[in-house]
This record gives sequence, C-alpha cells and structure tokens, in this order.
Amino acid sequence: MKERVRFYHAGCPVCVDAERSLAGALDPARFEVEIVHLGESKGRVAEARDAGVKSVPALVMSGRALHINFGAPLEALG
Repeated sequence: MKERVRFYHAGCPVCVDAERSLAGALDPARFEVEIVHLGESKGRVAEARDAGVKSVPALVMSGRALHINFGAPLEALG
C-alpha cells in the first residue's frame, strides 16, 4: 500500500522549485503524492493548518508537516 503525502504550495517560484525538486523525487511505487495549490484551492487552507503546516511550501508525510524553505506564511493564503 502506498503512503499518501500532500505537498502544499502557493504557486510562488520557491514553491514551484520545491515541487519539482522534492515532490517529483519521491518514489511513485511507495508514495502517492497529491499537489495542493493553496492559491487556487483556498478552501483547503484549514486542512493544511490542521495538518501542522505553518508556511508553504510544505510536505505532509507520515502525519508530520515538513517545511521546505520559505515561500509564504499560511496566514497570507487564508
């Protein structure tokens, strides 16, 4: 069974670079990666917050939010 992970971002250059570098590097045989663009899916900001995301880009994996670089605080998106 694949582990489901979510990559939250806002579409900024930092986020897009992180998506290409990190989310694309995860083994598709082991991980199902969902890309969530919070700039386009504002209704999912609360979901990201509940998962522990404080800024984007962030990868939520194994129940933990892993913050990557710094593109924008979550508050700026909601």
